[in-house]
Amino acid sequence: MCGICGQVNIDSSRAVDRVVLEGMNGVIRHRGPDSDGYYVKDNVGLAVRRLAVIDLVTGDQPISNEDGTIWIVFNGEIYNYKELRLELKNKGHVFSSESDTEVIVHLYEDYGPACMEHLRGMFAFAIWDDNRQLLLLARDRLGQKPLYYTEHDGVLLFGSELKSILQFPGLPREVDHEAIHHYLTLQYVPDPWTAFKNIHKLPPAHRLIWRKGRYEIERYWDLVYEPKHEAPWPELKEQLRETIAEAVRLRLISDVPLGAHLSGGIDSSIVVGLMAEMMDQPVKTFSIGFEEDAFSELAYARQVAQKFGADHHEFILKPEALDVLPKLVEAFDEPFADPAAIPTWHLSQVTRQHVTVALNGDGGDEAFAGYQRYYADSIADAYRLVPTFLRKFLFNRILHLLPVQADRPVEISYFSGLRQLTLAADMPHSASVIRWGTYFSEAEKLALYSDDLRQVINATPSAEILQESFRRAIAANRLDRTLYTDVHNYLPGALLPKVDRTTMAHSLEARSPFLDHKLMELAARLPPKWKVTGKQTKKTLRQLFADLLPAEVLKRGKMGFSLPLSLWFRGPLYQPARDILLAVDSRLRSFFKADMVANLIEENKRGQTDNGKRIWALLMLELWQRKYFG
Repeated sequence: MCGICGQVNIDSSRAVDRVVLEGMNGVIRHRGPDSDGYYVKDNVGLAVRRLAVIDLVTGDQPISNEDGTIWIVFNGEIYNYKELRLELKNKGHVFSSESDTEVIVHLYEDYGPACMEHLRGMFAFAIWDDNRQLLLLARDRLGQKPLYYTEHDGVLLFGSELKSILQFPGLPREVDHEAIHHYLTLQYVPDPWTAFKNIHKLPPAHRLIWRKGRYEIERYWDLVYEPKHEAPWPELKEQLRETIAEAVRLRLISDVPLGAHLSGGIDSSIVVGLMAEMMDQPVKTFSIGFEEDAFSELAYARQVAQKFGADHHEFILKPEALDVLPKLVEAFDEPFADPAAIPTWHLSQVTRQHVTVALNGDGGDEAFAGYQRYYADSIADAYRLVPTFLRKFLFNRILHLLPVQADRPVEISYFSGLRQLTLAADMPHSASVIRWGTYFSEAEKLALYSDDLRQVINATPSAEILQESFRRAIAANRLDRTLYTDVHNYLPGALLPKVDRTTMAHSLEARSPFLDHKLMELAARLPPKWKVTGKQTKKTLRQLFADLLPAEVLKRGKMGFSLPLSLWFRGPLYQPARDILLAVDSRLRSFFKADMVANLIEENKRGQTDNGKRIWALLMLELWQRKYFG
């Protein structure tokens, strides 16, 4: 696992400034504290920081082909590299290392820009082909590893994190207001935007090919949900279980200590259970919880750890843990409003004290339909039968008079769910994807915006980004389209950046067996009834591993890292939030109406509305503004 960055000058006679390249590389040292490496030749500069996990002796980068005409810097892990290495050696390729990185170089020799289509793993890499004067940038299929790029003053810049690109001298820093507009609804800045104007994310499953001062971007893979599997269930069940087991087994390849993040949910419990069967020593497991029992999953995690004889470690998160906010802002480089970044940060910190690699259950929800919103559409269909005027003017008003269940996670808060359902009922078929949450709607954003901001924003509704994915899906039913939408938006936009930034900030590598693309492809073609039945989610996983997991874990629903934000903003964080967001010199005063921000805080304080996540989104935006714009 590593961090990469680099630059290519369009003018071939303009040499790369190595000092600048070293500065770009130095700010991502946390991604690779074990070594650094550079390839600089004329107008091209590649750099890498390495976290040594595989091939500790000969795996330093950059790595070239036999004659030194093709060079690579690579971030990630290729889990089928041994198989590919054998095939390439049989074709006559000569290897100088035992690393997975070198496999990609020789694949490029044989297949050119299509080389990543042979890889099974997570990756972001840059290949420079000196003979063809071509730069290839690529990102893995699901977006586990990040990659940013921009053009400025005749230079193409790229990096694993925005902070590398921002080191380039003279690069303008300007807020992209359209990106912020989408952030307020989605909780993240969706690709290809970043919060900085003219700097972009390379989307998952895409490659960028630069040559002679011009580049093109193309998709090389997509998830297909049709046709459905026709094999009988016993046969398919065996195939699914073996594919999941294989995905875990491949991710145990390591020359350094590894463990697992254990939430107590189905996905991470399956991973830990399979690891226990495959390893010859106790699995080191790491969990985090809260003092508020309704938000804590520690009891379930302990059951799983005990069942599999794990070497278990726990951490309790308290409100003072929010002291880490400045570090989060620095880690993400742009506003990021998923509050689960806090527990993930602390969990990563604890984990790194014991291991260098940690497996997790990420992707199980998107592959096998684990979120509660996946059965929400059918409820919304029934709710649509209620006359519109009754929904809007009677039910909605009654609901708003009821007390918010702020002592429970929003995902399981009955009345919060009904509020969202009221909004969802008037939306198209992908309603549960678009508004089954607690961030800002279009109307709420417009009410919040200052007059100046309204004049500069000419953005499409944020929901349209999700609707476009919903329409594009190669799927015949609504559940699959909803899953596809999450795989292309929430997963790479929120979940995976959260894990990547918080783990890599502590030089910890995270691996996600459920995000194995072969497993994702297999799961995508399961009939919807094998994923969700009534209000039961992950039906297939529950059946597949009924013999492995504790009964209590099998029966429970999805919880996730839900923080008691509403409670905290009514209690110990009430005054700090006011002091930051309503300060005379608050940067958000140029964006938003101060009285509307104050209303959000006070409504939450009175328990009138659960505005915890909205306040959190504004808080992270304010802190980001202060760091990057003074």
